[in-house]
Amino acid sequence: MKTLYMVRHAKSSWKYDLPDHQRPLKKRGHNDAELVSDKVKSGYEAPQKIISSDAKRAQTTARYFQKAFGVKDEDFVLDHELYDFSGQSVMEIIKGLDNDLKRVMIVGHNHAFTSIVNMLGNEYIDNLPTSGFVIIEFDTTSWSEINTGKTKTLVFPRHLKDK
Repeated sequence: MKTLYMVRHAKSSWKYDLPDHQRPLKKRGHNDAELVSDKVKSGYEAPQKIISSDAKRAQTTARYFQKAFGVKDEDFVLDHELYDFSGQSVMEIIKGLDNDLKRVMIVGHNHAFTSIVNMLGNEYIDNLPTSGFVIIEFDTTSWSEINTGKTKTLVFPRHLKDK
């Protein structure tokens, strides 16, 4: 069994004149990332590894989950290939994961993440929101052989806020 945790980066700021790669989170992004990571830390096993896009907004989001799950620094990796919006590089990373790993979290960007959640999971999601957390399980022993798995969990910020 392989379990993939996917997190779309939290809400980012357009307030500063910065290259896209350097955009920080806005206050709501920090709040939502903390809210979701705090919710999932007690209900799910910690990922053995977190791999995040090296974009500032994704890194910052991933650090909230690293802290919440207590993932060691040596099991936290930044990968520029996750700064991908089409999904091709994201799929290469997933399929190239070490088979010794059973649970891996990746943190990255749309449109790639919504497409991959829909391609790999069995539950359609119109749009994976910022700070959205999804768990997909695969009945296989090899990451390179994953195809359609079971969408086990969806935790979005809106699920955790009072209406």
